[in-house]
Amino acid sequence: MKATRLVSILLLLQTRGRMTAARLAEELEVSVRTVYRDMEALGAAGVPLYGDAGHAGGYRLLDGYRTRLTGLTRDEAEALFLAGAPGPAAELGLGAVLAAARLKVRAALPVELRAHADRVAGRFHLDAPGWYAEAEDTPFLPAVADAVWSGRVLHVLYRRWAEPTDVRRRLEPYGLVLKAGRWYVVAGPGPRTYRVDQILRILEPDASEEEFTRPDGFDLAAYWTAYQRDFHARLHRGEALVRLAPGVTLPRAVPVEESTGDGGWTTVSVPIESVERAHGEFLRLGADIEVLEPAELRGRIARTVAELAERYGNVAGTGGDL
Repeated sequence: MKATRLVSILLLLQTRGRMTAARLAEELEVSVRTVYRDMEALGAAGVPLYGDAGHAGGYRLLDGYRTRLTGLTRDEAEALFLAGAPGPAAELGLGAVLAAARLKVRAALPVELRAHADRVAGRFHLDAPGWYAEAEDTPFLPAVADAVWSGRVLHVLYRRWAEPTDVRRRLEPYGLVLKAGRWYVVAGPGPRTYRVDQILRILEPDASEEEFTRPDGFDLAAYWTAYQRDFHARLHRGEALVRLAPGVTLPRAVPVEESTGDGGWTTVSVPIESVERAHGEFLRLGADIEVLEPAELRGRIARTVAELAERYGNVAGTGGDL
């Protein structure tokens, strides 16, 4: 609706400052011509708008002008309270700040929207980590978050998987990401991704006042999307050919040969990360899986099964009585 779009234009100019017609059109998903007509409508309504031509031009509001319109709909108010994440905010040292902000926003809402927001907050609770994931100890998270905000370089002692495990790193922290209950810092140069819980120590915390400039146009969300896509592409670079018992399934399995009377077993091709990782995953299925290829994986599972048979042989010989 036009009225909603006009409010959106006001809020964009109020929060971002000068914006070109093309940028506004992109944000609002309308044509530039529509933006021009909306600007004329706002000007006719008495909104103090200024338009500058040229390379550095664009529309802006008169300095000091602020609208009290929030444009919040019922759905937006509900989403705002649903998005509140007290757990992560507390880890960042912002628990009290978030609580105060929610209280102020709630007080500013009309009575009807306030009731809907309260209902959402009382009926939905977000808890991202899995059941069996232990809470990570991230004592340096507030310090990393402070460096992200202030654009300050961090010198850290970081523990990685490869040798040498403990290494010094100079980080230019661009942003923090919370993924499945675990914090990651995206930092330059690179950028690269580091787990915050693997930072062992911040070196010379009082002496490090070096600042850095965040790259123009760096988009944290876009980087993380590309990082995850690349991670999954590298994760399953191998392939295994296995036979599965009736009713047994594996993620990403592609049927190669349907059951042909041998008890309903099915042959499938499965992407694997490595022989080591597949060895543990396939052993969990016990006798409901047979690995055909690769030979290295089949041989490793055969050796493990032989060792288990030898270890439990005496138990099996007694008929299972312990």
